[in-house]
This record gives sequence, C-alpha cells and structure tokens, in this order.
Amino acid sequence: MLMRNVPGKLIDGRAFAAGISTEIAQEVSTLRARHHCVPGLAVILVGDDPASDIYVRSKVRKTTAVGMRSFPHRLPATTSQGVLLDLIAMLNVDDDVHGILLQLPLPARIDAKTVLDAIDPAKDVDGFHIVNAGKLSVGRDDGFIPCTPLGCLMLLKAERGDLSGLHAVVIGCSNIVGRPMAQLLLRERCTVVVTHINTRDVAAETRRADIVIVAAGHPGLVRGSWIKPGATVIDVGINRIHDDTGSHIVGDVAFSEVHAVAGALTPVPGGVGPMTIACLLHNTLRAAQAMIENAKT
Repeated sequence: MLMRNVPGKLIDGRAFAAGISTEIAQEVSTLRARHHCVPGLAVILVGDDPASDIYVRSKVRKTTAVGMRSFPHRLPATTSQGVLLDLIAMLNVDDDVHGILLQLPLPARIDAKTVLDAIDPAKDVDGFHIVNAGKLSVGRDDGFIPCTPLGCLMLLKAERGDLSGLHAVVIGCSNIVGRPMAQLLLRERCTVVVTHINTRDVAAETRRADIVIVAAGHPGLVRGSWIKPGATVIDVGINRIHDDTGSHIVGDVAFSEVHAVAGALTPVPGGVGPMTIACLLHNTLRAAQAMIENAKT
C-alpha cells in the first residue's frame, strides 16, 4: 500500500455546520422582521428507541437555537398507522409548520413508505417523498434533497471545489444516503460508481476513486489499501463498538489506515453528523421561504 508522507486533512464538519447555522439564524431573523414568519419544524417520533430519542432531542435543540419554532410529537410505540396518518394530515395544513420530519425507523407494523408519502412534498424537509426523490433523479433543483447527502456534497465542494470529471465511488445504495448521493454527484458531472453488498470487488472499484463516500453501516469496512493516495473520503457510518477500553462510536472506514493515505477525510464523530442537522434546518428555511413566495402569487 502506498502511504502518504503526512496524514490527510481532517474535514471539520462541526465548524462547517456551525457556519451554516449562523447564516440560517440571520435569515430566520430577516423572515421574522420582513414577513412576520417564523419557520416551524415538526418532528415526529414513534416509540422509545434510545438512539432516535437522542437524535430528536438534538434536532429540537438546534432548531430553537437558530430562532425557528419546534413542534415535537412523541407518540407511543402502540400508535396505529391510522393515528400517525391523521397527525401528518393535520400538520400538512398547519400554516405554522413549514417542515415535517418523521424519525426513522418506525415500528415494524407501520409501513414507512405509506406514511412518508402522506407528507406534503412542500413540507418534506427530509427529502424522502417520491416527488422530491423523482425531482432529484431527473436533475431538477426545485425539490428537497435528503439532508445527509446534501451535507456530504457541501463538504466535498468546500474541499475539492469543482467536482466535474472526478471519479466517485459510493459504497452503499440506500434510499437515505447512497442513491441520492449518486444522483447529486451525477448532477455535479462526476463519473459515479455505486457499490453494494453484491458488488464482486468493492476494493478494486474504490482504488480508482478520487472521491469515496461510505455509507454501508459496517465498522472498519474500508481499509487503507482500498484508497487511492490523495482521494477525499466521506465517512457517513455511525457504529457503536465495544472493546477492552469501553464503548466507542466509529465510522465505516478503518480510520488510522485511511487517514494515512487519503488527502482529506471526515472523522467520526464530528464529520458528516453535524452537517445532517444543519441541512435539515437549511431545508426548513427553504420551505418557509417558498411558502411566502407562493402566498404572493
């Protein structure tokens, strides 16, 4: 394996997200002063999954920190699909709510696709509705982009500038990260390869890449020998592992190995995670601005 003389740059997602949040807070203040509008985000949590509860509390805290209104809805695990759909229908017509986020995963007996498709696409700030997914797939820019891929793209463009012509490999093909990430990279005129569990030689595909985005949910999957020297690596993975020294959060790359080869790398934690919430607030602000514009016509 060819090693670099010095470790690659660590991309500070926390600092980047803080800058975005500062800009959003300024725009929220402007909306309030000029249009008497305060963007509102409704977050729905069904059940008591500890990780989901942490995410929701963080989203609520960040929402209020930029001056937006937060409308958390915590429902018991026994909530029926019908009750959940009724809540979404109510939020769809609530003028104080500009964005609706449904925290996943849902209890197994609730069909996530049905519930997500019930959200008004104009309030779908997670970007999961079929209308927004379709707009992204055909290259339109008037829909909402899923927050994690959008955050990854922002970090990539800040690090690399113009991405056109670069060879990008996306490891993982979920609807939440992998597929929309590939569409965004295509929109930036990258050459894109998407790998998944059935790809015969992921390492060989990855060694050609200028950009690697890893969202496989497998700790330490990507080794240093997989990375072309100088490549930019975005690690979306969040995995909790236990060893002799305790419990740790790690990503999908073997950090020390990849750090020695890559030109730039997002750490875990502190890389993509903060960007996801910042982009959620970005989408909520866009939704509020769009509703104001639509009211003028």
